[in-house]
Amino acid sequence: MGCILDHIAVAAPTLEAGAAFVTETLGVSPQAGGEHPRMGTHNLLLRLGDRVYLEVIAANPAAPAPGRPRWFALNSLPGNTVPFLAAWVARTDDIRTWAEKSPESLGPVEAMSRGTLEWLITIPEDGSLPLGTGPALIQWQPGVHPASKLQDHGLSLVGLDIHHPDPKRVSRLLESLALEGPLSVKPLPEGESPYLEAHIDTPRGVRVLRAAR
Repeated sequence: MGCILDHIAVAAPTLEAGAAFVTETLGVSPQAGGEHPRMGTHNLLLRLGDRVYLEVIAANPAAPAPGRPRWFALNSLPGNTVPFLAAWVARTDDIRTWAEKSPESLGPVEAMSRGTLEWLITIPEDGSLPLGTGPALIQWQPGVHPASKLQDHGLSLVGLDIHHPDPKRVSRLLESLALEGPLSVKPLPEGESPYLEAHIDTPRGVRVLRAAR
């Protein structure tokens, strides 16, 4: 089995700003998540399927500085940043094998936790995002997937578009990970910054979550 789209991540300067962005776009408020002690971050969560979810993530002002760059390039976010869809994460049962297959450096495999949840995840040492948009690879410890514990608001992820000025490079990465999920690679003119668009079905119709442009 290859890798499977697991969740998408909205980066925000604060959780409050991230929650407002998601609520305005999707018409549903994310619920409380928890804290990541090793990264000095915290999150909010929103179910998008049985084993798919949306995460709003921000630096935690109440936590000690982690002594290293935070993941999802959060250290580079100015305080006035508009929240945006920043990254995505792919699930696997053999993270080290698939990380080695990647033609792009996804970063070391590290152990992380949030409350009682534990997992392994790839994180570049400088906290950057591979190819500017992800993915990171994640391997959950055996047990119930986090999405199954979230309230079901009738939302589902129907597509994730990766807009990139080097689409062939992105496609090579996806193929190397044997990725499953509603992923599409869209070309951009050379020199433009890559970005993501998530198409999410809601009780009010399909909404698009993306970066402000």
